[in-house]
Amino acid sequence: MNYSATAPAVWDPGFEADGDSMLSSDQCVIKGQHFFIRGLIEIPVIGSADVFSWGVWVSLSRDNFARALDRWNTEGRESEPPYFGWLSTELTPYSPGTLNLKTNAHTRPLGRRPFIELEPTDHPLAVEQRTGITRARVREIATAVLHPS
Repeated sequence: MNYSATAPAVWDPGFEADGDSMLSSDQCVIKGQHFFIRGLIEIPVIGSADVFSWGVWVSLSRDNFARALDRWNTEGRESEPPYFGWLSTELTPYSPGTLNLKTNAHTRPLGRRPFIELEPTDHPLAVEQRTGITRARVREIATAVLHPS
């Protein structure tokens, strides 16, 4: 149960021709000035062992991005402290919007995307991450994502 964004909200396909820009399945650089990694916002499904997840992009500082890349394929990378970032994915089922929510990106063992922890605010997405969602809410999200109005 997950939905994923293929690129940060600010990515434009025209950046592909720019030698200082790149987009992979896990990292993104825009014009050598903006740096992003892809991770998962995980939300427990109440009354089950299931987890709903959003595949999202988070902007990092140049230094944190370089450090994350340096350790990307290194055993034990999960012992790294979290990297502060800004959520760079708009998740349309939420109001207010989700762009620029404060996050911490926690690296996990090799083969697993980073866990994205939202700042514990009263934003509906942050509340859902802390308290969980029902199966009915999962269906509501699926309808919103698969059949946008």
